[in-house]
Amino acid sequence: MTTTNLNIRTDKEIKETAEKIYSSLGLNMTTAINMFLRASIRERGIPFDLKLDILSDETIKAIEEGRKIANDKNVKSYDNIDDLREDLEV
Repeated sequence: MTTTNLNIRTDKEIKETAEKIYSSLGLNMTTAINMFLRASIRERGIPFDLKLDILSDETIKAIEEGRKIANDKNVKSYDNIDDLREDLEV
């Protein structure tokens, strides 16, 4: 395999943070970048979804409702699926 150099510019803090993450995974920057490039080739594009995380008003309301329910001590909770199914009569 013939190798070549790849020079990129990135923010110093981003590089250092990424290096710490890769190191904890037993990887170095070169290996991580090569994994990204190989995944790009395999996927024939960027190997992850590129999208804006913009929540609709309905989703925001549902999240808020879920949080209220989760924190409401008057709402019955379940420790296992069998008890939930029993109450749902499923």
